[in-house]
Amino acid sequence: MLNRMKLENFKAWREADLTFGKVTGFFGTNSAGKSSLLQFLLLLKQTRNATDRGIVLDFGGPADMANLGTFTDVVHRHDAETRIRWLLEWELPKTLKILDPTEPSKKPLFSGDCLSTHCEVGLRQARLWPYHLAYQFGGTEFSLQLRPASDKDFRLVADNQQFRFRRTQGRPWHLPHPVKTHLFPSKARNYYQNSDFLGDFELAYENLMDSIYYLGPLREYPKREYHWAGSSPEDVGQRGEHTVDAILAATRNREMRSLGHRKRRKRFQEMIAYWLNRLGLISDFRLEEIAKGTNLFRAMVKTSPRSPSTSLTDVGFGVSQILPALVLLYYVPKGSTVLLEQPEIHLHPAVQSGLADVMLNVAKVRNVQILVESHSEHLMRRLQRRVAEEQVSSDDVKLYFVSSQRGSAQVFDLRLNEWGEIENWPEQFFGDEMGEIAAIAEASLQRRMGTSQ
Repeated sequence: MLNRMKLENFKAWREADLTFGKVTGFFGTNSAGKSSLLQFLLLLKQTRNATDRGIVLDFGGPADMANLGTFTDVVHRHDAETRIRWLLEWELPKTLKILDPTEPSKKPLFSGDCLSTHCEVGLRQARLWPYHLAYQFGGTEFSLQLRPASDKDFRLVADNQQFRFRRTQGRPWHLPHPVKTHLFPSKARNYYQNSDFLGDFELAYENLMDSIYYLGPLREYPKREYHWAGSSPEDVGQRGEHTVDAILAATRNREMRSLGHRKRRKRFQEMIAYWLNRLGLISDFRLEEIAKGTNLFRAMVKTSPRSPSTSLTDVGFGVSQILPALVLLYYVPKGSTVLLEQPEIHLHPAVQSGLADVMLNVAKVRNVQILVESHSEHLMRRLQRRVAEEQVSSDDVKLYFVSSQRGSAQVFDLRLNEWGEIENWPEQFFGDEMGEIAAIAEASLQRRMGTSQ
């Protein structure tokens, strides 16, 4: 689970330093830089998944989660001389212990349940180059650094007086640069006798990236029928295109979900139907096979308890748009991080508010972290209300306002107190509401005065 991200020189961001809660909301004006924060995490995820180990950052293509172009497209102000830097800190699922390979029975050299990485990339002779890689763990930084007066030879360093990397006997070969942005070169294990534990850091990073899931703002239209080949997708797809496959896979596997302590567990489809009903969208939802053995399914709904079943394509568009978000939140493994971009699109304000309750419940019961980019005042107000009602701690909800100032993105940490109040409310956050009310009143008064003359 992510704790912190510090980012420099990425797209609109000259600098951003963010801490995350169980539910983190990014609000603000259009084109201010909110989506870029999620895109950066997606950039790291697709770089981790890239099969080409020679790639530094995988900027993606039309079919990828993030299609970002080139380095000069994403670096701040398109300045090719600038480097992109970042720090990522996260909680480990369990305590990690680093033992001394020469005396493994003794007390661990390092231990902890939090890990962070720091990286720096830039252009070198027109090619993208990883200039720095470091992991911080147990109070020590383990880094791959350029040697002084060198532009290509690296060395392995630990900033701890009680520990140092021991060279293997033989010629002191220099190390090559980092692999991608999270891997030490394989030669590091050969050159240093006590460096095998670096693989634990790399694995922890890859597990973190594997635990990040994304749903974009544009979702597919519902279909009258769906063909399921029996697959179990990793997620619902960035446009929700695998939503039905995910439901059917979870149903086949007899997966159960819970709303909380001492509450009856529900079958997967039952849980999705519960929330669609609770949000006031429909009365019932189910997937049914058109004919046995065809692997063709229809999504059927009831708009009220006494209404006949009808196809999902014949009801309001909002149902099909929120369905991927609901399924993703309940389908991903516990402990995942879910990125949601404008999940409120096409939803009634009351449903937008209810979606906040879904997020809070999933975060609490399933330990799923949610990062949401949104323009919904209703969603944010519901988060505030639940803090005020003590259903969730203010420490578990982080709210940010993003705006653009002089061509750079700026982020404001909206301080949410224990009463659900924002203590530093920015001007024009959701527009000038009081100004609109005053203008309506003035126009009404002018019209009435004109009528009475």
